[in-house]
Amino acid sequence: MVSGHLFHCRKKSWPAEEYVNKSSLQLLDFEGGAPPEQAWRRRLNNHATLLKEFSITFREAIRMMRLGVRLWSYVREEASQGRKAPIDPFTRESCKPSASEGVPLGGMGSGSISRGFRGEFKNWQIIPGSIEMSPVMANQFSIFVTRDGGHKKYSSVLAPGQHEGLKKRGDEGISSWDWNLSGQNSTYHALFPRAWTIYDGEPDPDLKISCRQISPFIPHDYRDSSLPTAVFVYTLVNTGRDRAKVSLLFTWANSIGGGSHQSGGHVNEPFIGDDGVSGVLLHHKTSKDNPPVTFAISACETQNVNVTVLPTFSLSEDKNLTTAKQMWSTMVQEGEFDRSNFGVGPSDASAPGGAICAAVSATTWVEPHGRSTVAFALSWASPKVKFQKGCTYHRRYTAFYGTEERLAAISLVHDALKRYKMWEEEIEKWQNPILRDERLPEWYKFTLFNELYFLVAGGTVWTDGEPPVTSQTPLSKPSKKKKHKTKASKNKTAQSSSSSPPWTFSDGPGSPCTNVGKFLYLEGVEYIMWCTYDVHFYASFALLSLFPQIELSVQRDFAKAVLHSDPQKVKYLADGTWGPRKVAGAVPHDLGTHNPWLEMNAYNIHDTSKWKDLNPKFVLQVYRDFSATGDLDFGREVFPAVRAAIDYMDRFDRDNDGLIENDGFPDQTYDAWTVHGVSAYCGCLWLAALQAGASMAVRLGDRAFAEKCKVKFLKGKVAFEKKLWNGSYFNYDSGTSGNSKSIQADQLAGEWYAAASGLAPIFDESKIRKALQKVFEFNVMKVKGGRMGAANGMTPRGKVDETCMQSREIWTGVTYALAANMIHHGMEYQGFTTAEGIFLAGWSEEGFGYWFQTPEAWTVDGHYRSLIYMRPLAIWAMQWALSPSKTILDAPKLNIMDRISVSSDESCETVSENEENNLDGERDRNGCFDIKKLQCDC
Repeated sequence: MVSGHLFHCRKKSWPAEEYVNKSSLQLLDFEGGAPPEQAWRRRLNNHATLLKEFSITFREAIRMMRLGVRLWSYVREEASQGRKAPIDPFTRESCKPSASEGVPLGGMGSGSISRGFRGEFKNWQIIPGSIEMSPVMANQFSIFVTRDGGHKKYSSVLAPGQHEGLKKRGDEGISSWDWNLSGQNSTYHALFPRAWTIYDGEPDPDLKISCRQISPFIPHDYRDSSLPTAVFVYTLVNTGRDRAKVSLLFTWANSIGGGSHQSGGHVNEPFIGDDGVSGVLLHHKTSKDNPPVTFAISACETQNVNVTVLPTFSLSEDKNLTTAKQMWSTMVQEGEFDRSNFGVGPSDASAPGGAICAAVSATTWVEPHGRSTVAFALSWASPKVKFQKGCTYHRRYTAFYGTEERLAAISLVHDALKRYKMWEEEIEKWQNPILRDERLPEWYKFTLFNELYFLVAGGTVWTDGEPPVTSQTPLSKPSKKKKHKTKASKNKTAQSSSSSPPWTFSDGPGSPCTNVGKFLYLEGVEYIMWCTYDVHFYASFALLSLFPQIELSVQRDFAKAVLHSDPQKVKYLADGTWGPRKVAGAVPHDLGTHNPWLEMNAYNIHDTSKWKDLNPKFVLQVYRDFSATGDLDFGREVFPAVRAAIDYMDRFDRDNDGLIENDGFPDQTYDAWTVHGVSAYCGCLWLAALQAGASMAVRLGDRAFAEKCKVKFLKGKVAFEKKLWNGSYFNYDSGTSGNSKSIQADQLAGEWYAAASGLAPIFDESKIRKALQKVFEFNVMKVKGGRMGAANGMTPRGKVDETCMQSREIWTGVTYALAANMIHHGMEYQGFTTAEGIFLAGWSEEGFGYWFQTPEAWTVDGHYRSLIYMRPLAIWAMQWALSPSKTILDAPKLNIMDRISVSSDESCETVSENEENNLDGERDRNGCFDIKKLQCDC
């Protein structure tokens, strides 16, 4: 644990009072209407600047030309098959990225919709691996206020009208609406998974309005956290002398983003549900044979709230439908729709080229100096998730709501409106201990939670854990499903005929009794690969901390994959050679793209069976999860893969010094940064993996394997320090290239994991702290005074390493991981200063605008690469360092390596007596297990 006086202590810089009038905050402090003390904040009139993407240098372009030609050819080949290549730098979105993001909607894994801080619904990810970034501007909340017997009226969309295509003269669509909100007195306050929008006297000067957005992201809740639904609770406070009739309007287009609203075949239908919940269903027919989607927009009728609907209106002139302009006029005049609209039944299917929308109105009277609350809900039911090579699965939420879209959509909005208060209570129980910890800097508190946006908006897929759906599977299914055996379907074309699927989908004998389903998330929305493992290494602390059973499920998937091979030939684009898709013993780079679990390694730039970091990262993650959860069944289940992963790496120790050697190409997560010989990054990971493998073997009773790992560790540690330690840090690698002596920010990644897992330090503590201090002084503080994060590489002269694109970049997730490592070693000031650079450059008002879309990297001038990326979830590694799991914290402080005996011959050959004594002294770290448990826990 860390002491309070070492934390960054600074004045609260983001108080709500600086954004909202204090009296307004007091008035809205009613049933959660006021924003929290700690939150990320913006004014709605804040300009959404366009983001600047990185570019490669001329030298880099020449060096990567052959790769670029092969990649371009591959992208075209995939497009000819109707598929998107996992990495496609040549295709650009029609909507240019801007600094306009906000908290996304819904739980995990059922498709996501983001909502910008100014109110736009955007970044549609209903279809797996596909994102439509453009906002659907017809999707809005609006307000209509009538006072003084109708003599005073106010009407406006509750979003600034700052978007292309608005305010067209003579338009029958949304340009005809009143876009009267300036945003000057309206503010946004984000604390994922909730957000507050405060309208302080806009558009009615005597009306204070709070919109509270709530999504069911609840740690350790494996049911509600899977639900595709969100709630919007409006708190209204009338500060005027007149009674006010207030009508709130929720409009929604029958669309899943992009041009889908014009594809035709869509149907809208009003509904009246239980407990006063009523609204409109929007049945959307997707293109390309993708599964259908049904949206539900609804409000809850109460004694003081009247709900009416307009099931269908058109965005253009249509003689058969009410237009958007006519709908708006009705609301201005009446403040509600005809009650008989609930009885009109389903609409005719929309024609191609036409677009239909729906509206729900909730009307209430607010007395002078009185308050009122109005609640809306949105759901999107798409029970099947289909991947482009044919396999279809049921989403996790169908285990509780069935697979019929209509019934599920209605039930989801009903339950959301009835359960959101309970969700908020659980969210506050989770967040308050951190938010109230006065030792922590304010920016860290809300950034910690807001970076979790990726677990919703990162293309997440969460299935029910059952095998792929076949054509014989009935449309509906009960909540409790029977297990059935898997049969390889004919459409699994990518699976080699000589290889079998790597696993069945039913729970194995060592799995938990409760099936939590199968979980996928993208490396990033620009790198479409599921569960990219070298990146998950950094991001996985979030899942382990909040949804540990999902984390164990992901590790089980990779453990089974380690033992699997797929001889299908793949062309590797970096050098044009061909090789097998998957080699037994090698940890896959990812679980695939178009047929996950069944066709792995969608990444085809390099042959990742030759990468040096994936196998050590697997061992380290499995051991960390095993020691953190204390789950012996999990340990027994995955241990064969741990052994195979370590044994596989023997081929890369070519001089028998206990260390793996890199092969003169970018054979690790820095896949553009060449490594020669022994490297600080991979070598340190390897040593930590050997220590973790030995410790796990002892716990599970495999003494022989534990001894093997210890022998390698002792030999390798001596060789590592001899070849790389230069007195103040570990050199980048042992080669003779111009950057071999560069200072790599990530040089102690293995030590970070050892500390996070409760293992003893790999090196002497003084060396660790000296190396981390060197990184802090050079990679952090010499780059814009520490306001950017940590540059990946720095020369000994204090300049950014310009060897390649990645050496000169600042990686957000690596910076967070570096900060966590510093905290583990008592360097809290350096750790928080390092991480604060990411906040200042990415999230602050003076930064580059990367909030809720944190990229993989940016350059020293702030140009991004790969928005909405997985690795920044590593900020949860900082929280892990501050508050490790109870299992690790309670473990006795022993160095388990000292408890593994090796023969005297082996010991003399590998390490001197002095080196053994050095290891004996490194016992200040929490050890792994009790001496009583060293025999076997099987």
